[in-house]
Amino acid sequence: MHLRRALLLFAIVLGLAAVAASVSRSGRDSTTSEPFRTVTPTTTEQQTPTVAPAPGPEPGPAPVVRRFFASQPGAQKIEAGQAATVYVEVDEPGQVEIADLGLSAATEPLTPARFDVLTNETGRHPITFLPAADEAATVRIGTLVVVPE
Repeated sequence: MHLRRALLLFAIVLGLAAVAASVSRSGRDSTTSEPFRTVTPTTTEQQTPTVAPAPGPEPGPAPVVRRFFASQPGAQKIEAGQAATVYVEVDEPGQVEIADLGLSAATEPLTPARFDVLTNETGRHPITFLPAADEAATVRIGTLVVVPE
């Protein structure tokens, strides 16, 4: 019953589209059209204008990528004001935090935590891991060091 109604509705919509297409044809008819004329362009018509994009700000440097591994704690540097993407890979599920920058993300063994960092706060920012199995144990994975430009 529903299939018949759907097919009937489809047929009605298709018919209305065909009627609308035939009514909205261009005003040019094959019996009233003029034959094509060949026009030779003059020298001013031969010069075609070109379009150039407006000058804008120059793109900044590409973000740097820093990777931290729970099995190999260490420190990595970025410059203040430079965009960076920080990945933290772990061996078990849990939560990764860069508390000084107010960042945290969930992570799993096949899904690293990802942080987009853009800060002017120079200094050493510890990266910690809170395992899901033992929330009382906090493991320091590394340090993100932000140095002046």
